[in-house]
Amino acid sequence: MRVLTIIPTYNEIESLPKTLARLRAAVPHSDVLVVDDNSPDGTGGWADDFAAGDGQVHVLHRAGKEGLGAAYLAGFAWGLAAGYEVLVEMDADGSHKPEQLPLLLDAVDQGADLVLGSRWVPGGEVVNWPLHRKVISTCGSLYSRVLLGISIRDVTGGYRAFRRSTLEALDFSAVASVGYGFQVDMLWRVVQQGMRVVEVPITFVEREFGASKMSGNIVQEAMLNVTKWGLSARWNTLKGKIRGTRVSQ
Repeated sequence: MRVLTIIPTYNEIESLPKTLARLRAAVPHSDVLVVDDNSPDGTGGWADDFAAGDGQVHVLHRAGKEGLGAAYLAGFAWGLAAGYEVLVEMDADGSHKPEQLPLLLDAVDQGADLVLGSRWVPGGEVVNWPLHRKVISTCGSLYSRVLLGISIRDVTGGYRAFRRSTLEALDFSAVASVGYGFQVDMLWRVVQQGMRVVEVPITFVEREFGASKMSGNIVQEAMLNVTKWGLSARWNTLKGKIRGTRVSQ
């Protein structure tokens, strides 16, 4: 299958060269799309220069910083239009090990509609993460699992492989989440479609260079959306039961 790995960037001039070199060595059959949000540090220009010497690397330039979700949606649209059969999400900062991408692709080959690189299943781990990041991630995943009624362990992780047909079944125009919540939003939409989601263990490594894009507003947006989705799903279930009871009477 034709594979496209999408790497959003904003001020990743220190990290992207290493991540891209590792990815091209680890999974040489995967094409790459760097989606740059007009990085002031020159990341987009560096990516252009790299792509000029490697026909499997492409660069999509956007006008400014519009958020992770918008970057991935633009990358998905580009990849679908270009005919790719598997589209991968990968961070530019090295936290997602390119050497583990074959694990995700194997799960797609075995029939998964969406594969999650999971930090919180047996065999998964996090390296060099500060305590507050662990708390945010584990509590966010737990809260999302409970509210949405799903059994997936790593709800917020961003190392993912989508089958083409999975993305084609989703309405991108309805996805409003931009940051941390985007991953939950996309996962929830896939689950609602009744598709097969598989988690494979990965080792997540805290970035060596640059600054995290995480913020309190992003976390707040995610939690508010999860609460809204969860309550809405429960209300719809309750309405169905009430209607069923009335019919049976």
